[in-house]
Amino acid sequence: MDLKTINAVLDELEQEKGIPREKIIEAIEMALASAYKKEYGKKGQIIRAKSDLNSGKTEFSQVKIVVDESMLKPEIEEGEEEEIVEETEGEDTKVRFNPEQHIMIEDAQRIKKGVALNDEIIFPLEEKDDFGRIAAQTAKQTIIQKIREAEKSSVFKEFGSKEGDIISGTVQRIERGNIFVDLGRATGILPYEEQIRSERYKQGERVRAYLYSVEESPKGVFLKLSRTHPQFLYKLFEIEAPEIASGIVEIKGIVREAGSRSKVAAYSNDEHIDPIGSLVGQRGVRVSTIMSELGGEKIDIIEWSEDPQKYIEDALSPAKIMSIILNEDEKTATVEVSEDQQSLAIGKGGQNVRLAAKLTGWKIDIKGVGGVDLEKRERKQPEETKKVEETPKSEDAETTNTEKVAETTQEIEKTEE
Repeated sequence: MDLKTINAVLDELEQEKGIPREKIIEAIEMALASAYKKEYGKKGQIIRAKSDLNSGKTEFSQVKIVVDESMLKPEIEEGEEEEIVEETEGEDTKVRFNPEQHIMIEDAQRIKKGVALNDEIIFPLEEKDDFGRIAAQTAKQTIIQKIREAEKSSVFKEFGSKEGDIISGTVQRIERGNIFVDLGRATGILPYEEQIRSERYKQGERVRAYLYSVEESPKGVFLKLSRTHPQFLYKLFEIEAPEIASGIVEIKGIVREAGSRSKVAAYSNDEHIDPIGSLVGQRGVRVSTIMSELGGEKIDIIEWSEDPQKYIEDALSPAKIMSIILNEDEKTATVEVSEDQQSLAIGKGGQNVRLAAKLTGWKIDIKGVGGVDLEKRERKQPEETKKVEETPKSEDAETTNTEKVAETTQEIEKTEE
């Protein structure tokens, strides 16, 4: 590929890849100058190249900077070590004179009238007969590099605009538990920790996931996917419930134990619209669709409330609460339930109370009727944590306001009846 041939390729690259012609020419000239210096130049030389792609010729020149004595460091005698002097901020940096890089102002004025300090004096360099092959190869490599950079930039721009959305792809391969997903122009990774444990994937299988991170790296664009992220659930509700997309219904908080259970707090900005009904859908169609997407994950949907007592009571659904005593200073809630509601309030492995605490931001202590602490009642059984600490704000930020995530409070079994 010679320079004339490259000239014909530039228009095509500009149209198909969106790489400006001038940018490629500039990159080629810089690469040619570097190659020329490597083959024929001297240390310290500043070499520039100017290519005429129509004729296929390139002219090379050496650049020297105009200096005077005030701009130079003193010469070092042979065997003498250079003293390192700390430079004061704002002070002009002095340089060691290099005849290949600098020219004294009096010499420069003999070559060109009216020159000033720091001006450039250009000296043409001789044309090398054997440089044609090197020039063509260098230009070719530069174009290939620019194409790669343009592709990378284009992919980053495309998927950068999709960050925070649900995207679909095909399972490409599985390595060490991590799933690599073919997304068309790029490959995304669904890390093991971002997968729903009960799900299994095969090569070629379609998968939907939440794109939560788009990063540029030297090797390309790095796309991170998740199916456990609270925002994945939020986005699924956004797809199924038009009331969310329109802003009539808001999801105020979502907490998940992915693949098992989630809780979602919803609020309606229109008193005539039921937030729970909007998310559940007629005969539970909307929430059933989402549960199927999540491998049967149960979703409890509750109505968000500014009243902490009501919010906590609803968050512990489906258990029925007798009373709630709040400690505003410590943000703890002591919840009394009847004996037949204790297991329901706590949930299997403490899941129900744990999710309720994360959703509301309150530490919840479940007690039996008459003040019988469940912790005492079950000492004979394997210890099970009854007190659930409030999740630190830093961890919960993305499950509530920052990511407005989704959870569901109405047993789907009831909605399907």
